[in-house]
Amino acid sequence: MAETMKAWVLDDAHQPLRLEERPVPTAGPGQVVIKVKASGLCHSDVGYMEGVIPFMTDLPVVLGHEVAGVVTELGEGVSGYAVGDAVVGAVSGDDAPGVTRDGAYAEYTILTADKLVKLPEGIDMAQAAAATDAGATSHAGVVVYGKVKEGDKVLIIGLGGLGMTGARIAVLKGAEVVGVEPREDIWDAAKELGVKEVYKDASELEGQDFDVAVDFAGFGTTTQAAIKAVKYNGRVSLIGLGRTQFEFNSYDLISRAITLQGATPRGRVEDLQEVIDWVGAGDLKITTTNTTFDKIPEGLQQLAEGKVQGRLVAIFED
Repeated sequence: MAETMKAWVLDDAHQPLRLEERPVPTAGPGQVVIKVKASGLCHSDVGYMEGVIPFMTDLPVVLGHEVAGVVTELGEGVSGYAVGDAVVGAVSGDDAPGVTRDGAYAEYTILTADKLVKLPEGIDMAQAAAATDAGATSHAGVVVYGKVKEGDKVLIIGLGGLGMTGARIAVLKGAEVVGVEPREDIWDAAKELGVKEVYKDASELEGQDFDVAVDFAGFGTTTQAAIKAVKYNGRVSLIGLGRTQFEFNSYDLISRAITLQGATPRGRVEDLQEVIDWVGAGDLKITTTNTTFDKIPEGLQQLAEGKVQGRLVAIFED
């Protein structure tokens, strides 16, 4: 293993990333060091850089929390893994590279051993990296908090990158899925993934008695429409952040005993394992665009400007 590595370092909010030569990290007890093969670029990293999201670790910091790679060192007490294993790690707000410690905009990073998932042979590393956040986030909204099961009638609001992944996950769980998306040019793609019908506006679905509605848009009006679309005692899972504050009429929520649940990944291995299994089998494909390590700052700027569809993933050269 190399003694030093290249890393993109953020000194503080409103500062550009700078390329630095750093020592390769050392695995502590219960940790592994991995050589990064693919690192996803996320809007939350833009949030850190713009000062919108508070830092959870000391500065300067290496961002990057969506990572797939190969184990190069095992820390004390780690068993069940070997140097050379291809892995990803389940991330959560209290334990994630690039969030609570230096992350994966570097050639090496650290993952927590008991949150690892081994990757099936031949899996696309960009897909694996995207699965750790984009895949796990959609899974959380649909399965963990939405509790979607076989036979459910499910409404997916917002068929962007996360919503399209969420719709496919609902189909894979055996649900009947209806989508809402104003951009008609992606309706056919949604139907190819198993979505039965697509509507332009969620308000068209009022009174349709869905078991579950998952709001990937989160504009307030979409959440209110989701509440009106589900059945008595139905569930609404809110994952979109189109607006962080909004008002809605609580009458339907109360009078029809609707459950409104916020959704975010829990960092559970079993959740990520299900997503990786689908990706490995070819049943789930997350929309990704590849870039390179040296273009990470440029990619983050594209994210900030809204010029990226799906997930942008940096592929590292061997």
